[in-house]
Amino acid sequence: MVVQALKDQGVDTVFGYPGGAVLPIYDEIFLQNDIRHYLVRHEQGAVHAAEGYARSTGKPGVVLVTSGPGATNAVTGLTDALMDSIPLVVLTGQVPTFMIGNDAFQEADTIGITRPCTKHSWLVKDTAELGEIIHQAFHIATSGRPGPVLVDIPKDVQFASADYAGPQKARTKHYTPKLKGDRDKIEALVKLIETAERPIFYTGGGVINSGPAASQLLRELVDATGFPITSTLMGLGCYPASGKNWLGMLGMHGLYEANLAMYGCDLMINVGARFDDRITGRVQDFSPGSKKAHIDIDPSSINKIIHTDVPIIGDVAHVLEDVLRLWKAGGRKTNKDAVQRWWHQINDWRKVDCLAFSNSKTTIKPQHALARLEALTKDHPDRYICTEVGQHQMWAAQFLGFEDPNRWMTSGGLGTMGYGTPASIGVQVAHPDALVINVAGEASWLMNMQEMGTAVQYRLPVKQFILNNERLGMVRQWQELLHEERYSQTWSEALPDFVKLAEAFGCKGIICSDPADLDDAIMEMLAHDGPVIFDCVVEKHENCFPMIPSGEPHNKMLLSNQDSTQNAIGAKGAVLV
Repeated sequence: MVVQALKDQGVDTVFGYPGGAVLPIYDEIFLQNDIRHYLVRHEQGAVHAAEGYARSTGKPGVVLVTSGPGATNAVTGLTDALMDSIPLVVLTGQVPTFMIGNDAFQEADTIGITRPCTKHSWLVKDTAELGEIIHQAFHIATSGRPGPVLVDIPKDVQFASADYAGPQKARTKHYTPKLKGDRDKIEALVKLIETAERPIFYTGGGVINSGPAASQLLRELVDATGFPITSTLMGLGCYPASGKNWLGMLGMHGLYEANLAMYGCDLMINVGARFDDRITGRVQDFSPGSKKAHIDIDPSSINKIIHTDVPIIGDVAHVLEDVLRLWKAGGRKTNKDAVQRWWHQINDWRKVDCLAFSNSKTTIKPQHALARLEALTKDHPDRYICTEVGQHQMWAAQFLGFEDPNRWMTSGGLGTMGYGTPASIGVQVAHPDALVINVAGEASWLMNMQEMGTAVQYRLPVKQFILNNERLGMVRQWQELLHEERYSQTWSEALPDFVKLAEAFGCKGIICSDPADLDDAIMEMLAHDGPVIFDCVVEKHENCFPMIPSGEPHNKMLLSNQDSTQNAIGAKGAVLV
Protein backbone atom coordinates (compact mmCIF):
# COMPACT_ATOMS: atom_id res chain seq x y z
CA MET A 1 0.00 0.00 0.00
CA VAL A 2 2.85 2.41 0.86
CA VAL A 3 4.80 1.59 -2.28
CA GLN A 4 1.70 1.83 -4.48
CA ALA A 5 0.79 5.20 -2.99
CA LEU A 6 4.29 6.48 -3.77
CA LYS A 7 4.03 5.21 -7.35
CA ASP A 8 0.63 6.83 -7.76
CA GLN A 9 2.16 10.14 -6.63
CA GLY A 10 4.83 9.87 -9.33
CA VAL A 11 7.64 9.14 -6.89
CA ASP A 12 10.70 7.51 -8.43
CA THR A 13 13.28 8.21 -5.72
CA VAL A 14 13.41 7.59 -1.97
CA PHE A 15 16.26 8.38 0.42
CA GLY A 16 16.36 6.27 3.53
CA TYR A 17 17.89 4.00 6.13
CA PRO A 18 16.27 0.71 7.17
CA GLY A 19 15.44 -0.51 10.66
CA GLY A 20 13.22 -3.00 12.40
CA ALA A 21 10.10 -0.81 12.42
CA VAL A 22 10.11 -0.33 8.63
CA LEU A 23 11.25 -3.75 7.44
CA PRO A 24 7.86 -4.61 5.88
CA ILE A 25 8.09 -1.49 3.70
CA TYR A 26 11.70 -2.23 2.77
CA ASP A 27 10.65 -5.76 1.83
CA GLU A 28 8.12 -4.34 -0.62
CA ILE A 29 10.74 -1.96 -2.04
CA PHE A 30 12.95 -4.98 -2.68
CA LEU A 31 10.18 -6.64 -4.68
CA GLN A 32 9.75 -3.83 -7.23
CA ASN A 33 11.90 -1.82 -9.65
CA ASP A 34 9.96 1.40 -10.23
CA ILE A 35 11.16 3.29 -7.17
CA ARG A 36 14.89 3.76 -6.63
CA HIS A 37 16.06 3.73 -3.03
CA TYR A 38 19.30 5.47 -2.04
CA LEU A 39 20.90 4.22 1.14
CA VAL A 40 22.35 7.13 3.11
CA ARG A 41 24.69 6.86 6.08
CA HIS A 42 22.63 8.91 8.55
CA GLU A 43 18.96 9.87 8.68
CA GLN A 44 19.80 13.59 8.77
CA GLY A 45 21.62 12.98 5.49
CA ALA A 46 18.49 11.36 4.05
CA VAL A 47 16.36 14.43 4.72
CA HIS A 48 18.96 16.88 3.39
CA ALA A 49 19.40 14.73 0.28
CA ALA A 50 15.64 14.82 -0.23
CA GLU A 51 15.78 18.61 0.21
CA GLY A 52 18.40 18.88 -2.53
CA TYR A 53 16.31 16.65 -4.78
CA ALA A 54 13.18 18.72 -4.11
CA ARG A 55 14.80 22.13 -4.43
CA SER A 56 16.46 21.26 -7.75
CA THR A 57 13.41 19.61 -9.33
CA GLY A 58 10.38 21.33 -7.81
CA LYS A 59 9.04 17.87 -6.89
CA PRO A 60 8.58 16.65 -3.31
CA GLY A 61 11.46 14.74 -1.76
CA VAL A 62 10.63 11.43 -0.06
CA VAL A 63 12.35 9.94 2.99
CA LEU A 64 11.94 6.55 4.70
CA VAL A 65 13.44 5.96 8.16
CA THR A 66 12.80 3.73 11.12
CA SER A 67 11.37 4.51 14.56
CA GLY A 68 13.06 6.06 17.59
CA PRO A 69 16.52 7.35 16.68
CA GLY A 70 15.73 7.04 12.98
CA ALA A 71 12.95 9.58 13.41
CA THR A 72 14.78 11.82 15.87
CA ASN A 73 17.82 11.97 13.59
CA ALA A 74 15.54 13.36 10.90
CA VAL A 75 14.37 16.31 13.04
CA THR A 76 17.12 18.73 11.97
CA GLY A 77 16.33 18.16 8.31
CA LEU A 78 12.60 18.55 8.93
CA THR A 79 13.15 21.87 10.68
CA ASP A 80 15.48 23.01 7.91
CA ALA A 81 12.85 22.17 5.29
CA LEU A 82 10.12 23.94 7.26
CA MET A 83 12.16 27.14 7.55
CA ASP A 84 13.05 27.14 3.85
CA SER A 85 9.67 25.93 2.53
CA ILE A 86 10.93 22.70 0.94
CA PRO A 87 8.28 20.05 0.13
CA LEU A 88 9.10 16.71 1.78
CA VAL A 89 7.15 13.59 2.68
CA VAL A 90 8.88 11.69 5.48
CA LEU A 91 7.68 8.18 6.31
CA THR A 92 8.74 6.85 9.71
CA GLY A 93 8.27 3.45 11.28
CA GLN A 94 6.77 3.14 14.73
CA VAL A 95 6.46 0.36 17.29
CA PRO A 96 3.19 -1.63 17.11
CA THR A 97 0.12 0.28 18.23
CA PHE A 98 -0.41 -1.90 21.30
CA MET A 99 3.13 -1.04 22.50
CA ILE A 100 2.90 2.73 22.04
CA GLY A 101 3.39 4.41 25.41
CA ASN A 102 5.21 1.45 26.97
CA ASP A 103 8.75 2.76 26.35
CA ALA A 104 9.27 -0.06 23.88
CA PHE A 105 12.57 -0.64 22.13
CA GLN A 106 13.25 2.22 19.70
CA GLU A 107 10.01 3.97 20.62
CA ALA A 108 9.74 7.75 20.52
CA ASP A 109 6.80 10.14 20.42
CA THR A 110 7.55 10.99 16.81
CA ILE A 111 4.35 12.98 16.32
CA GLY A 112 4.94 15.04 19.46
CA ILE A 113 8.58 15.63 18.60
CA THR A 114 7.96 16.63 14.98
CA ARG A 115 4.72 18.58 15.33
CA PRO A 116 6.57 21.94 15.65
CA CYS A 117 8.83 21.24 12.66
CA THR A 118 6.35 19.95 10.06
CA LYS A 119 3.36 21.42 8.25
CA HIS A 120 1.36 18.44 9.45
CA SER A 121 1.95 14.93 10.79
CA TRP A 122 -0.10 11.75 11.11
CA LEU A 123 0.07 8.65 13.31
CA VAL A 124 -1.68 5.95 11.28
CA LYS A 125 -3.61 3.56 13.53
CA ASP A 126 -5.87 2.00 10.90
CA THR A 127 -4.43 0.36 7.79
CA ALA A 128 -7.60 1.26 5.88
CA GLU A 129 -6.64 4.95 6.25
CA LEU A 130 -3.01 4.58 5.21
CA GLY A 131 -3.39 5.18 1.48
CA GLU A 132 -5.56 8.26 1.89
CA ILE A 133 -3.24 9.72 4.52
CA ILE A 134 -0.18 9.36 2.26
CA HIS A 135 -2.02 11.11 -0.58
CA GLN A 136 -3.11 13.88 1.82
CA ALA A 137 0.51 14.19 2.90
CA PHE A 138 1.69 14.87 -0.66
CA HIS A 139 -1.10 17.39 -1.18
CA ILE A 140 -0.25 19.35 1.96
CA ALA A 141 3.52 19.20 1.39
CA THR A 142 3.22 20.69 -2.10
CA SER A 143 0.24 23.05 -1.82
CA GLY A 144 0.34 26.62 -0.59
CA ARG A 145 3.64 27.40 1.09
CA PRO A 146 5.52 24.11 0.62
CA GLY A 147 6.99 22.27 3.55
CA PRO A 148 7.71 18.92 5.18
CA VAL A 149 5.06 16.50 6.40
CA LEU A 150 5.47 13.24 8.30
CA VAL A 151 3.53 9.99 8.35
CA ASP A 152 4.27 7.70 11.32
CA ILE A 153 3.33 4.07 10.56
CA PRO A 154 3.27 1.45 13.37
CA LYS A 155 4.65 -1.95 12.46
CA ASP A 156 1.38 -3.82 13.01
CA VAL A 157 -0.34 -1.40 10.61
CA GLN A 158 2.28 -2.30 8.00
CA PHE A 159 1.62 -6.03 8.43
CA ALA A 160 -2.18 -5.69 8.24
CA SER A 161 -4.33 -5.73 5.10
CA ALA A 162 -7.05 -3.38 3.86
CA ASP A 163 -8.50 -1.95 0.67
CA TYR A 164 -6.21 0.64 -0.89
CA ALA A 165 -7.61 4.14 -1.47
CA GLY A 166 -6.04 5.72 -4.55
CA PRO A 167 -5.26 9.42 -4.90
CA GLN A 168 -8.63 10.17 -6.48
CA LYS A 169 -10.35 9.06 -3.25
CA ALA A 170 -8.19 11.14 -0.92
CA ARG A 171 -9.85 14.05 0.88
CA THR A 172 -7.89 17.19 0.04
CA LYS A 173 -10.45 19.98 -0.26
CA HIS A 174 -10.05 20.82 3.41
CA TYR A 175 -6.71 22.40 2.51
CA THR A 176 -7.06 24.73 -0.48
CA PRO A 177 -4.69 27.71 -0.20
CA LYS A 178 -5.71 30.88 -1.97
CA LEU A 179 -4.00 31.26 -5.35
CA LYS A 180 -5.52 34.41 -6.86
CA GLY A 181 -4.83 37.78 -5.25
CA ASP A 182 -7.56 40.32 -4.50
CA ARG A 183 -8.10 42.53 -7.53
CA ASP A 184 -8.39 45.76 -5.52
CA LYS A 185 -5.04 45.10 -3.85
CA ILE A 186 -3.41 44.34 -7.19
CA GLU A 187 -4.85 47.55 -8.65
CA ALA A 188 -3.42 49.46 -5.68
CA LEU A 189 0.01 47.97 -6.38
CA VAL A 190 -0.22 48.89 -10.07
CA LYS A 191 -0.94 52.53 -9.11
CA LEU A 192 2.13 52.56 -6.88
CA ILE A 193 4.23 51.12 -9.71
CA GLU A 194 3.03 53.93 -11.99
CA THR A 195 4.07 56.72 -9.61
CA ALA A 196 7.07 55.37 -7.63
CA GLU A 197 10.26 57.43 -7.73
CA ARG A 198 12.63 55.00 -5.98
CA PRO A 199 11.15 51.52 -6.43
CA ILE A 200 12.75 48.15 -5.76
CA PHE A 201 11.68 44.52 -6.14
CA TYR A 202 12.62 42.46 -3.09
CA THR A 203 12.33 38.78 -4.01
CA GLY A 204 12.64 35.50 -2.14
CA GLY A 205 12.36 31.75 -2.31
CA GLY A 206 8.61 31.98 -2.82
CA VAL A 207 9.23 32.95 -6.45
CA ILE A 208 11.17 29.74 -7.02
CA ASN A 209 8.64 27.64 -5.10
CA SER A 210 5.84 28.97 -7.30
CA GLY A 211 7.45 27.33 -10.33
CA PRO A 212 9.18 28.37 -13.58
CA ALA A 213 6.26 30.56 -14.68
CA ALA A 214 6.71 32.82 -11.65
CA SER A 215 10.36 33.52 -12.49
CA GLN A 216 9.48 34.24 -16.12
CA LEU A 217 6.70 36.63 -15.14
CA LEU A 218 8.97 38.35 -12.63
CA ARG A 219 11.67 38.85 -15.26
CA GLU A 220 9.14 40.28 -17.68
CA LEU A 221 7.78 42.72 -15.09
CA VAL A 222 11.24 43.84 -13.93
CA ASP A 223 12.55 44.36 -17.44
CA ALA A 224 9.39 46.13 -18.61
CA THR A 225 9.27 48.56 -15.67
CA GLY A 226 13.03 49.09 -15.50
CA PHE A 227 12.94 48.79 -11.71
CA PRO A 228 15.95 47.45 -9.78
CA ILE A 229 15.69 44.01 -8.20
CA THR A 230 17.40 42.32 -5.29
CA SER A 231 16.94 38.95 -3.64
CA THR A 232 17.31 37.03 -0.43
CA LEU A 233 19.71 34.12 -0.15
CA MET A 234 16.90 31.70 -0.98
CA GLY A 235 15.72 33.66 -4.01
CA LEU A 236 18.97 33.65 -5.99
CA GLY A 237 18.30 32.66 -9.58
CA CYS A 238 14.73 33.88 -9.80
CA TYR A 239 16.16 36.83 -11.78
CA PRO A 240 19.38 36.30 -13.76
CA ALA A 241 22.61 37.54 -12.22
CA SER A 242 23.56 38.89 -15.65
CA GLY A 243 20.32 40.89 -15.89
CA LYS A 244 20.74 44.64 -16.27
CA ASN A 245 18.47 45.41 -13.29
CA TRP A 246 20.13 42.98 -10.88
CA LEU A 247 21.62 44.52 -7.71
CA GLY A 248 22.83 41.30 -6.13
CA MET A 249 21.79 39.77 -2.84
CA LEU A 250 20.74 41.96 0.07
CA GLY A 251 20.86 41.45 3.81
CA MET A 252 23.51 40.93 6.47
CA HIS A 253 26.17 40.01 3.89
CA GLY A 254 24.39 41.53 0.93
CA LEU A 255 25.84 44.01 -1.54
CA TYR A 256 26.29 47.66 -0.65
CA GLU A 257 24.09 48.92 -3.49
CA ALA A 258 21.32 46.41 -2.74
CA ASN A 259 21.16 47.29 0.94
CA LEU A 260 21.24 51.03 0.36
CA ALA A 261 18.59 50.78 -2.33
CA MET A 262 16.41 48.85 0.09
CA TYR A 263 16.97 51.49 2.76
CA GLY A 264 16.32 54.45 0.45
CA CYS A 265 13.45 53.20 -1.68
CA ASP A 266 9.99 54.78 -1.67
CA LEU A 267 8.26 51.61 -2.96
CA MET A 268 9.28 48.12 -1.92
CA ILE A 269 7.58 45.24 -3.71
CA ASN A 270 8.18 42.07 -1.71
CA VAL A 271 7.62 39.02 -3.89
CA GLY A 272 7.72 35.72 -2.00
CA ALA A 273 10.02 36.70 0.85
CA ARG A 274 9.24 36.69 4.56
CA PHE A 275 11.11 39.69 6.04
CA ASP A 276 13.45 37.51 8.10
CA ASP A 277 15.92 39.11 10.48
CA ARG A 278 18.97 38.50 8.23
CA ILE A 279 17.26 40.89 5.80
CA THR A 280 15.53 43.45 7.98
CA GLY A 281 18.21 44.17 10.55
CA ARG A 282 16.69 46.59 13.06
CA VAL A 283 12.99 46.34 12.27
CA GLN A 284 12.03 49.88 13.26
CA ASP A 285 14.63 51.26 10.84
CA PHE A 286 13.87 48.89 7.96
CA SER A 287 13.31 50.83 4.75
CA PRO A 288 11.86 53.88 6.50
CA GLY A 289 9.39 56.03 4.64
CA SER A 290 8.59 53.56 1.90
CA LYS A 291 5.31 52.09 0.79
CA LYS A 292 5.47 48.32 1.11
CA ALA A 293 3.64 45.71 -0.94
CA HIS A 294 3.91 42.03 -0.02
CA ILE A 295 2.92 39.13 -2.28
CA ASP A 296 2.87 35.80 -0.44
CA ILE A 297 0.80 32.63 -0.50
CA ASP A 298 1.19 32.22 3.26
CA PRO A 299 -1.27 34.52 5.10
CA SER A 300 0.68 34.14 8.34
CA SER A 301 3.70 35.85 6.73
CA ILE A 302 1.73 39.01 5.93
CA ASN A 303 2.22 41.73 8.58
CA LYS A 304 4.00 39.26 10.82
CA ILE A 305 7.22 41.30 11.06
CA ILE A 306 6.88 44.37 8.84
CA HIS A 307 3.63 46.28 8.36
CA THR A 308 2.53 46.11 4.74
CA ASP A 309 0.57 48.84 2.97
CA VAL A 310 -0.57 46.55 0.15
CA PRO A 311 -0.90 42.93 1.33
CA ILE A 312 -1.62 40.46 -1.48
CA ILE A 313 -2.28 36.86 -0.47
CA GLY A 314 -1.87 34.50 -3.38
CA ASP A 315 0.48 32.38 -5.45
CA VAL A 316 3.33 34.45 -6.88
CA ALA A 317 2.77 33.31 -10.48
CA HIS A 318 -0.97 34.06 -10.40
CA VAL A 319 -0.48 37.47 -8.77
CA LEU A 320 2.36 38.56 -11.07
CA GLU A 321 0.30 37.54 -14.08
CA ASP A 322 -2.52 39.81 -12.93
CA VAL A 323 -0.14 42.65 -12.04
CA LEU A 324 1.39 42.52 -15.51
CA ARG A 325 -1.98 42.36 -17.24
CA LEU A 326 -3.45 45.33 -15.35
CA TRP A 327 -0.26 47.40 -15.64
CA LYS A 328 -0.08 46.81 -19.40
CA ALA A 329 -3.78 47.60 -19.77
CA GLY A 330 -3.17 50.90 -18.01
CA GLY A 331 -0.55 51.97 -20.54
CA ARG A 332 2.68 50.55 -19.02
CA LYS A 333 3.21 53.78 -17.07
CA THR A 334 6.14 54.48 -14.75
CA ASN A 335 7.71 57.67 -13.44
CA LYS A 336 10.58 57.34 -15.91
CA ASP A 337 12.50 60.49 -15.04
CA ALA A 338 12.47 59.76 -11.33
CA VAL A 339 13.40 56.11 -11.87
CA GLN A 340 16.30 57.22 -14.06
CA ARG A 341 17.55 59.49 -11.26
CA TRP A 342 17.20 56.55 -8.88
CA TRP A 343 19.40 54.46 -11.16
CA HIS A 344 22.03 57.23 -11.19
CA GLN A 345 22.12 57.04 -7.41
CA ILE A 346 22.36 53.22 -7.44
CA ASN A 347 25.18 53.33 -9.98
CA ASP A 348 27.06 55.71 -7.70
CA TRP A 349 26.77 53.17 -4.89
CA ARG A 350 28.00 50.46 -7.25
CA LYS A 351 31.25 52.39 -7.68
CA VAL A 352 32.14 51.50 -4.09
CA ASP A 353 32.86 47.96 -5.38
CA CYS A 354 31.90 46.38 -2.09
CA LEU A 355 33.21 42.92 -3.04
CA ALA A 356 36.73 44.16 -3.73
CA PHE A 357 39.43 42.30 -1.80
CA SER A 358 43.20 42.33 -1.59
CA ASN A 359 44.41 39.31 -3.49
CA SER A 360 47.60 37.44 -2.69
CA LYS A 361 50.25 35.70 -4.76
CA THR A 362 51.20 33.36 -1.93
CA THR A 363 47.91 32.47 -0.21
CA ILE A 364 44.57 31.59 -1.77
CA LYS A 365 41.94 34.10 -0.74
CA PRO A 366 38.52 32.45 -0.43
CA GLN A 367 36.97 35.17 -2.59
CA HIS A 368 39.53 34.44 -5.29
CA ALA A 369 38.85 30.71 -5.08
CA LEU A 370 35.15 31.26 -5.71
CA ALA A 371 35.77 33.86 -8.41
CA ARG A 372 37.89 31.29 -10.25
CA LEU A 373 35.33 28.54 -9.67
CA GLU A 374 32.69 30.83 -11.18
CA ALA A 375 34.86 31.72 -14.17
CA LEU A 376 35.67 28.08 -14.92
CA THR A 377 32.14 26.68 -14.48
CA LYS A 378 29.68 29.46 -15.38
CA ASP A 379 29.40 28.32 -18.99
CA HIS A 380 28.68 24.72 -18.07
CA PRO A 381 25.29 23.88 -19.59
CA ASP A 382 23.94 22.19 -16.46
CA ARG A 383 25.51 23.47 -13.22
CA TYR A 384 24.06 23.17 -9.72
CA ILE A 385 25.60 24.65 -6.59
CA CYS A 386 25.02 23.54 -3.00
CA THR A 387 26.65 25.00 0.10
CA GLU A 388 27.27 24.23 3.70
CA VAL A 389 26.77 27.08 6.20
CA GLY A 390 29.22 29.81 7.15
CA GLN A 391 31.51 32.34 5.49
CA HIS A 392 31.91 30.18 2.39
CA GLN A 393 28.12 30.20 1.96
CA MET A 394 28.02 34.00 1.90
CA TRP A 395 31.01 34.25 -0.43
CA ALA A 396 29.35 31.74 -2.74
CA ALA A 397 26.20 33.88 -2.81
CA GLN A 398 28.30 36.96 -3.56
CA PHE A 399 30.68 35.57 -6.19
CA LEU A 400 28.69 32.88 -7.98
CA GLY A 401 26.06 33.96 -10.50
CA PHE A 402 22.77 32.16 -11.06
CA GLU A 403 20.85 32.65 -14.27
CA ASP A 404 17.94 30.34 -13.51
CA PRO A 405 15.89 29.15 -10.53
CA ASN A 406 16.44 25.77 -8.82
CA ARG A 407 20.22 25.91 -9.38
CA TRP A 408 21.15 27.04 -5.85
CA MET A 409 20.65 24.81 -2.81
CA THR A 410 21.54 26.19 0.60
CA SER A 411 20.26 26.19 4.16
CA GLY A 412 18.84 29.66 4.73
CA GLY A 413 16.48 29.93 7.67
CA LEU A 414 17.94 27.29 9.98
CA GLY A 415 21.55 27.69 8.88
CA THR A 416 22.29 23.97 9.16
CA MET A 417 25.94 22.99 9.09
CA GLY A 418 26.23 19.62 7.38
CA TYR A 419 23.49 20.40 4.86
CA GLY A 420 25.54 20.67 1.68
CA THR A 421 27.10 17.24 1.19
CA PRO A 422 23.86 15.21 1.38
CA ALA A 423 21.98 17.95 -0.48
CA SER A 424 24.50 17.71 -3.33
CA ILE A 425 23.92 13.96 -3.43
CA GLY A 426 20.17 14.54 -3.75
CA VAL A 427 20.75 17.01 -6.58
CA GLN A 428 23.08 14.61 -8.39
CA VAL A 429 20.53 11.81 -8.08
CA ALA A 430 17.92 14.07 -9.67
CA HIS A 431 20.31 15.28 -12.40
CA PRO A 432 22.79 12.46 -13.02
CA ASP A 433 24.55 14.13 -15.95
CA ALA A 434 24.83 17.59 -14.35
CA LEU A 435 27.80 19.27 -12.72
CA VAL A 436 26.99 19.39 -9.00
CA ILE A 437 29.36 21.29 -6.71
CA ASN A 438 29.09 21.64 -2.95
CA VAL A 439 30.90 24.76 -1.72
CA ALA A 440 31.90 23.96 1.85
CA GLY A 441 33.92 24.96 4.85
CA GLU A 442 35.98 22.23 6.43
CA ALA A 443 34.13 22.41 9.77
CA SER A 444 30.66 22.29 8.25
CA TRP A 445 31.66 19.60 5.76
CA LEU A 446 32.87 17.27 8.52
CA MET A 447 29.41 17.20 10.08
CA ASN A 448 27.97 14.89 7.42
CA MET A 449 31.09 13.68 5.63
CA GLN A 450 29.88 10.09 6.01
CA GLU A 451 27.54 10.68 3.07
CA MET A 452 30.52 10.40 0.73
CA GLY A 453 29.96 6.68 1.19
CA THR A 454 26.59 7.12 -0.50
CA ALA A 455 28.17 9.11 -3.33
CA VAL A 456 30.76 6.39 -3.94
CA GLN A 457 28.28 3.51 -3.65
CA TYR A 458 25.96 4.98 -6.28
CA ARG A 459 28.75 6.46 -8.45
CA LEU A 460 27.46 10.01 -8.01
CA PRO A 461 30.13 12.42 -9.31
CA VAL A 462 29.52 15.21 -6.77
CA LYS A 463 32.35 17.71 -6.30
CA GLN A 464 33.06 18.80 -2.73
CA PHE A 465 34.88 22.16 -2.95
CA ILE A 466 36.12 22.79 0.59
CA LEU A 467 37.44 26.24 1.54
CA ASN A 468 39.70 25.10 4.36
CA ASN A 469 40.71 27.90 6.74
CA GLU A 470 41.09 25.59 9.76
CA ARG A 471 38.60 27.78 11.59
CA LEU A 472 34.90 28.05 12.33
CA GLY A 473 35.12 31.05 10.04
CA MET A 474 31.87 32.92 10.63
CA VAL A 475 31.95 32.45 14.39
CA ARG A 476 35.61 33.47 14.43
CA GLN A 477 34.72 36.62 12.43
CA TRP A 478 32.08 37.60 14.98
CA GLN A 479 34.56 36.97 17.79
CA GLU A 480 37.06 39.26 16.07
CA LEU A 481 34.59 42.06 15.40
CA LEU A 482 32.28 41.82 18.41
CA HIS A 483 34.16 39.98 21.17
CA GLU A 484 37.56 41.69 21.17
CA GLU A 485 39.31 38.79 19.41
CA ARG A 486 38.56 36.22 22.10
CA TYR A 487 38.63 33.17 19.86
CA SER A 488 36.80 30.72 22.04
CA GLN A 489 36.71 27.21 20.53
CA THR A 490 36.87 28.28 16.89
CA TRP A 491 40.20 26.75 15.85
CA SER A 492 40.27 23.23 14.44
CA GLU A 493 43.58 21.70 15.50
CA ALA A 494 43.02 18.08 14.47
CA LEU A 495 41.71 18.14 10.92
CA PRO A 496 41.98 15.06 8.72
CA ASP A 497 44.11 14.82 5.61
CA PHE A 498 41.28 15.33 3.13
CA VAL A 499 43.14 13.66 0.26
CA LYS A 500 43.72 10.51 2.31
CA LEU A 501 40.13 10.71 3.55
CA ALA A 502 38.92 10.82 -0.05
CA GLU A 503 41.03 7.80 -0.89
CA ALA A 504 39.65 5.96 2.15
CA PHE A 505 36.13 6.56 0.82
CA GLY A 506 37.21 5.38 -2.61
CA CYS A 507 37.03 8.70 -4.42
CA LYS A 508 39.48 11.28 -5.72
CA GLY A 509 41.21 13.78 -3.43
CA ILE A 510 42.86 17.05 -4.50
CA ILE A 511 44.69 19.62 -2.39
CA CYS A 512 45.68 23.11 -3.49
CA SER A 513 47.31 25.89 -1.47
CA ASP A 514 49.12 27.92 -4.14
CA PRO A 515 47.12 30.52 -6.12
CA ALA A 516 49.24 29.75 -9.17
CA ASP A 517 47.99 26.16 -9.18
CA LEU A 518 44.33 26.91 -8.48
CA ASP A 519 42.95 26.93 -12.02
CA ASP A 520 44.65 23.68 -12.94
CA ALA A 521 43.42 22.04 -9.74
CA ILE A 522 39.83 23.15 -10.37
CA MET A 523 40.01 21.85 -13.94
CA GLU A 524 41.34 18.52 -12.61
CA MET A 525 38.33 18.37 -10.29
CA LEU A 526 35.92 19.10 -13.11
CA ALA A 527 37.51 16.59 -15.46
CA HIS A 528 37.20 13.66 -13.04
CA ASP A 529 34.16 11.51 -13.76
CA GLY A 530 33.57 10.46 -10.15
CA PRO A 531 33.14 12.11 -6.75
CA VAL A 532 35.92 14.47 -5.66
CA ILE A 533 36.97 16.00 -2.36
CA PHE A 534 38.89 19.22 -3.11
CA ASP A 535 40.85 20.66 -0.18
CA CYS A 536 41.35 24.32 -1.06
CA VAL A 537 43.61 25.73 1.65
CA VAL A 538 42.72 29.41 2.06
CA GLU A 539 43.63 32.44 4.14
CA LYS A 540 42.78 31.65 7.76
CA HIS A 541 41.56 35.04 8.96
CA GLU A 542 39.76 36.53 5.98
CA ASN A 543 36.46 38.21 6.88
CA CYS A 544 33.28 38.24 4.84
CA PHE A 545 32.15 41.74 3.88
CA PRO A 546 29.95 43.69 3.47
CA MET A 547 28.43 42.99 6.85
CA ILE A 548 25.54 44.63 8.66
CA PRO A 549 26.22 44.19 12.37
CA SER A 550 23.41 42.39 14.13
CA GLY A 551 20.56 44.75 15.01
CA GLU A 552 21.74 47.61 12.79
CA PRO A 553 19.81 49.11 9.84
CA HIS A 554 20.75 48.70 6.18
CA ASN A 555 22.61 51.99 5.99
CA LYS A 556 25.23 50.86 8.52
CA MET A 557 27.58 48.41 6.90
CA LEU A 558 31.06 47.23 7.61
CA LEU A 559 33.08 47.16 4.42
CA SER A 560 36.34 45.39 3.78
CA ASN A 561 39.31 46.70 5.76
CA GLN A 562 37.17 49.27 7.59
CA ASP A 563 37.00 49.75 11.32
CA SER A 564 33.87 51.89 11.41
CA THR A 565 30.35 51.54 10.11
CA GLN A 566 29.25 53.40 7.03
CA ASN A 567 26.57 56.04 7.55
CA ALA A 568 25.83 55.91 3.90
CA ILE A 569 22.43 57.33 3.07
CA GLY A 570 20.29 60.30 3.96
CA ALA A 571 16.55 60.74 3.95
CA LYS A 572 16.51 61.71 0.26
CA GLY A 573 18.87 58.95 -0.84
CA ALA A 574 22.00 61.07 -0.89
CA VAL A 575 25.31 59.60 0.21
CA LEU A 576 26.67 61.18 3.36
CA VAL A 577 30.42 61.66 3.45
